[in-house]
Amino acid sequence: MAGLRPRTQADPEIELFVKAGSDGESIGNCPFCQRLFMVLWLKGVKFNVTTVDMTRKPEELKDLAPGTNPPFLVYNKELKTDFIKIEEFLEQTLAPPRYPHLSPKYKESFDVGSNLFAKFSAYIKNTQKEANKNFEKSLLKELKRLDDYLNTPLLDEIDPDSAEELTVSRRLFLDGDRLTLADCNLLPKLNIIKVAAKKYRDFDIPAEFSGVWRYLHNAYAREEFTHTCPEAKEIETTYASVAKQKS
Repeated sequence: MAGLRPRTQADPEIELFVKAGSDGESIGNCPFCQRLFMVLWLKGVKFNVTTVDMTRKPEELKDLAPGTNPPFLVYNKELKTDFIKIEEFLEQTLAPPRYPHLSPKYKESFDVGSNLFAKFSAYIKNTQKEANKNFEKSLLKELKRLDDYLNTPLLDEIDPDSAEELTVSRRLFLDGDRLTLADCNLLPKLNIIKVAAKKYRDFDIPAEFSGVWRYLHNAYAREEFTHTCPEAKEIETTYASVAKQKS
């Protein structure tokens, strides 16, 4: 996959390498790859995306990034491999006035989902069926924490001069009405949880978690998220071997 947008002379030369799907070409299941894909898309910069078949890396990639797994980035011919450092670099380098800053305003927007994926991983990898309830309870606790945060109005939403008291947040995303780095981090993981937990544990995010569902619906309406998502079958394939349970 290449050439998402045509470049101009003023643009940096950027190529993002992400994990390929099981067909060796489509986007594979990797929340860190999707995270950087979303960041670049939201920055509005011109860039190319190359999917890397992990079963047979092309020779030129072995020379370019020996021993490195996606995601990695080539920025003006300079290789960058640590996805956290890549994100920090992009935020500092692709900066206003030409490109938007994506850092969230509220620290809690980054913190609120920090344990969610770990709780899901423990749940999906648990091999004993009788232990499922406890792992599910831990996952639900983290989802409830996220739901509470999404339903609690941020300071920006509260108008001290308004006669109407806002009791439930109406914002679209974690930090407000625009997607930020916090969403680029959490949404790929939340999508994986939704798909894999349903497939292998018959677990649905509870309907009463209205904040989480509002958040997901708003995210699925944005091409920066949906066009960077792997297909559900890629997520299911990734977890097929680890989700087996003993009776």
